[in-house]
Amino acid sequence: MSYSFYGWETALVPPANNEFKGIDTPQRLYDALSGIWCEYTCAPRLRNKWSKENITLGQCSITAFLAQDIFGGKVYGILRPGGNYHCYNVIGDVVFDLTSEQFGDEKLDYTDNPEQFREVHFAKAEKRERYEYLREKLKELTEHDNERE
Repeated sequence: MSYSFYGWETALVPPANNEFKGIDTPQRLYDALSGIWCEYTCAPRLRNKWSKENITLGQCSITAFLAQDIFGGKVYGILRPGGNYHCYNVIGDVVFDLTSEQFGDEKLDYTDNPEQFREVHFAKAEKRERYEYLREKLKELTEHDNERE
């Protein structure tokens, strides 16, 4: 399968734990989340623009922190117009952004950005709830897939 999220070619990091069976690379995580991302998991301020054609829109922080749960590393943020941060993952020297496609052809700068912390992001109850929903749906999917094997 061909991917177009930022860093997909080098995002071959192993999981830091076995909590989500079958999610053994960020590409596999992307595949799984592609069926879970929805209007509900999108940031409320962007929901009216979310579509099946742009499934990664408004999903960055909850996705990056979920990827951190699985693969470890750190979450960093690119300051966007309007003061929000677009979150992505860094594990060692591997940088990947599972939700970069939402920006189309815009080139983001993945260097020298500040680290992001879940305590700050999840201080917003709606964001924490969207993260928990995404995490729970991934758990259900991976457990269901393993039952079929």
